[in-house]
Amino acid sequence: MADARIGTRALMALLGDWRVSSAGPSYLALFDRIRLLVLDGRIPTDTRLPAERDFAQALGVSRTMVSAAYRELRDAGYTTSLRGSGSVTRLPGRAPVSGQEAPGDFIDFAKATSASYPGLFAATQAAMERYAAELGGTGIDPFGSMVLREAVAARYTARGLPTSVDQVMITIGAQHAIFLLARTLMARGDRAVVELPSYPHAYEALRMAGARLVPVTVAAAGSGQEPDELHGWDAAGLSQAFARTSPALAYLMPDFHNPTGESMPAELRARVLHDAARQGSLVIADETTAEMDIDRPGEYLPFAAYGDESTADSAILVGSVGKTVWAGLRVGWIRATPAIIRKLAAQRFAGDLGTPVLEQLVVAELLRDFEPVIRLRSEQLRTGRDELERLLALHLPEWKVPRVNGGLAVWANLGAPLSSQLALAARSHGLLITAGPRFGIDGAFERFLRIPIGYGNPELVRGVEALAAAWRTVTTGPVAPSDLIADVV
Repeated sequence: MADARIGTRALMALLGDWRVSSAGPSYLALFDRIRLLVLDGRIPTDTRLPAERDFAQALGVSRTMVSAAYRELRDAGYTTSLRGSGSVTRLPGRAPVSGQEAPGDFIDFAKATSASYPGLFAATQAAMERYAAELGGTGIDPFGSMVLREAVAARYTARGLPTSVDQVMITIGAQHAIFLLARTLMARGDRAVVELPSYPHAYEALRMAGARLVPVTVAAAGSGQEPDELHGWDAAGLSQAFARTSPALAYLMPDFHNPTGESMPAELRARVLHDAARQGSLVIADETTAEMDIDRPGEYLPFAAYGDESTADSAILVGSVGKTVWAGLRVGWIRATPAIIRKLAAQRFAGDLGTPVLEQLVVAELLRDFEPVIRLRSEQLRTGRDELERLLALHLPEWKVPRVNGGLAVWANLGAPLSSQLALAARSHGLLITAGPRFGIDGAFERFLRIPIGYGNPELVRGVEALAAAWRTVTTGPVAPSDLIADVV
């Protein structure tokens, strides 16, 4: 059994207001929320839960109630109990969990992705012709294939940011890039500015590097979270975060922010780089969705282009083809100063020996003429966005749904703090979707739900119909125990 534990305070922060809108017994409400935390991956498997007595005292409830919730978790297969070991989390045999491939009878809205680009197979065939020439080498290079580094540098240059090959490192996707940057450029206890909400795996990478997170709010336009004129980044809060905490890093998604869909204004980009340079901080700009335009083609340059000679070097850009081409093509890159690239290369071998060669050749082939990829994705996302808006207006008109100009999802305001309950109920209707708090810190965003726009019909129709059915379940009465365990049969 693993030694991982979650403390009482940490679990209470994840639980948030776990009893809100629960018309059923309190022990089932507690069972519901812990179960979702396990399914979402916010509580990893093989993690020991707090002792019943301590947990009950912290919650201000009876030990009997906590014991009943733990018993439900054990009976449903979400924990196992051994004498002297307490309750340790696990997953039932067929329960789908965030990050896993959904079974065939489930619609998977937990991932904001698109189907693979139709030209991917042809690009792979073309890359095979170049592959033989690579077989005489070792295939191990922390910087990446020169042919792909040249293609990435040329793409940045064509988009308005002159880039040389020595400013580029190829990685095993964007997540690998974020983790490598955090591990290399931070010391334990350093502060990192992050957006709230944001991409949850970035939070995890920064925390694993020992970062203390400094959150700054991002609000979606038209979501009802703020007056429309206040949507986007809290600019004053962002400047104060740099000035007050002198962070080692900031992690931002300036284009089609995940999950709100917002894009940072040009003047704020320049201001962020100025504030970072003044404090000696570095800004990781995650641009994995930067070219997923619907309504604003070519409006923004890469993030580093908004700096001047004194500030541009504060920007580190992360990109990949996971959103534009296919999530299964695990190739990404980092653009930074040559000195940072060399520092990353020196640290990289502790975690991996380089990016697979064939995949790099495939991406280089695609980047030679990338405009058809971007045009197709723009058309698909426009169709998906418009259809999703139509379906939500038809089936869930009370929700506030912002209109996004690009990216892969919308951040819908449910009007009530029911996101976690809805995500649980949706599983009983054959839909996997991630609750709003997964994108926050300490249980925030129970009123919000990220809904992907990259799916076509009939998945989009079936998914929204399942959402509507689940919404009726959580707004008209408690979830029945038989529904709660339906996905483990």
